[in-house]
Amino acid sequence: MVARAARLAELRAALRRSRVVALIGPRQSGKTTLARQIVPTGSLNYFDLEDPVSLARLAEPMTTLAPLRGTVVIDEIQRRPDLFPTLRVLADRRPVPARFLILGSASPELLRQSAETLAGRIETITLTGFSLAEIGPRVMDRHWRRGGFPPAFLARSDAASLTWRQQFMRTFLERDLPGLGVSLPAAALMRFFTMIAHYHGGIWNAADPARSLGVSEPTVRRYLDLFTGLFLVRQLPAWHENLGKRQVKAPKVYIRDSGLLHALLGLATPRELLSHPKMGASWEGYVLEEVLHAVRPEGAYFWATHTGAELDLLLFKAGRRYGVEVKRQDAPRLTPSMRVALDDLKLAHLTVLYPGARRYALNDRVTVVPAVELAGGKPEAVIAGSRSSGSRRLPH
Repeated sequence: MVARAARLAELRAALRRSRVVALIGPRQSGKTTLARQIVPTGSLNYFDLEDPVSLARLAEPMTTLAPLRGTVVIDEIQRRPDLFPTLRVLADRRPVPARFLILGSASPELLRQSAETLAGRIETITLTGFSLAEIGPRVMDRHWRRGGFPPAFLARSDAASLTWRQQFMRTFLERDLPGLGVSLPAAALMRFFTMIAHYHGGIWNAADPARSLGVSEPTVRRYLDLFTGLFLVRQLPAWHENLGKRQVKAPKVYIRDSGLLHALLGLATPRELLSHPKMGASWEGYVLEEVLHAVRPEGAYFWATHTGAELDLLLFKAGRRYGVEVKRQDAPRLTPSMRVALDDLKLAHLTVLYPGARRYALNDRVTVVPAVELAGGKPEAVIAGSRSSGSRRLPH
């Protein structure tokens, strides 16, 4: 069993700080499991809005919620957005008799309503499945292949994991998205999701998907934003500034969970993944997600010029700029593109993450680091290029 002690500690700390805490993320990412460690399911303080009994109890929400003390959990809050005004009134009581933990899918509408109604009262925590730091470096390859959704990662076999991921996507497209106002048939939505998978790691262009689906480009952008708001897709914005160079301005897109990406691409075995043209892009997206989860930067972008210089990830952290390149190579070397990024973007350091086992320096500002080091407790040291005792500089 994979423990989520750090996430549980983070959640408890948030409940001490804030009157309302929103734990958001896609279905099956482990939100309910965490919440049940704080308030057991059978408690009068636990409301599951997919349970008719809980819905009946909340027919008069103020009458039901006002007398409760301690932590109150409301699961699947997106089913009752009318509860937000009631929660605002209850959260403003002095002294505070109860704190509220609300769980829900991270739909744009849910985020907008909670931000508007509970401004200054709510703290949000995002949960998107197991991270490498939670499961440990020994199972990194399995984590990459299957993704971070607990049922997919913990499945007894690769085949069982793939079946779960396929069923998850079918349920999501047939039940969840129509409930959010998406009118396209499930088959068309699956085609669109698969199109995103083929763009994975590339520059987004709405024209081809719009033409294929027979809808307008603004409609395609709205669907992409919806998948992004549900934490299934990442749109990584392009960074551009006045450098005297033509720079790319459209975002890159990634399927955030590598296991879902592989299911969309029809990759059932490790051999199929390692021989697929998207293998390098899959590895890049997987490592970038782990970097963003571990480092939690103030800002994250990619950078590219029309002359070929590029940087996979530009991070803003504690007032400094850091670069990250992801290479699925045995021994990455310093490239002209890295030199341009260092100088043009004024990077404090550039880290090259790769699947090897040894850290080494390419120069004073560029370090090659094993990606498994993201599973350690010091992610800032990874992007800052802090030297280890085994580091040595290679010729370039």
